[in-house]
Amino acid sequence: MDRDLVGALRDRDVDVTTAADMGMWRRKDEEMLERAVSEGRVLYSANVADFARIHAEWVAAEKEHAGLIVVQQQRFSVGEQMRRILTLAGDLSAEAMRNRLEYLGNWG
Repeated sequence: MDRDLVGALRDRDVDVTTAADMGMWRRKDEEMLERAVSEGRVLYSANVADFARIHAEWVAAEKEHAGLIVVQQQRFSVGEQMRRILTLAGDLSAEAMRNRLEYLGNWG
């Protein structure tokens, strides 16, 4: 996740952490999702294809997660990503995000 985006979200009191913060840099996608689950966090990634696949697998296996937000890499500026994330967070509660896959591009 872009450091500027992380900083902007933290400046707005959004509880956010990164793979690097958690010592998860270069770990498998499933491991990152399992870590997010253990912490009750929504996972945000530019790895659209893999996390869409993982989400479908988890739904089929009836495994639960706190939610996934995916974005196409370099599609939006940092400011636009932040605006869309804040819109999504304002519209969907933590409970509403459970087991959902949301595409950031749908939150314009």
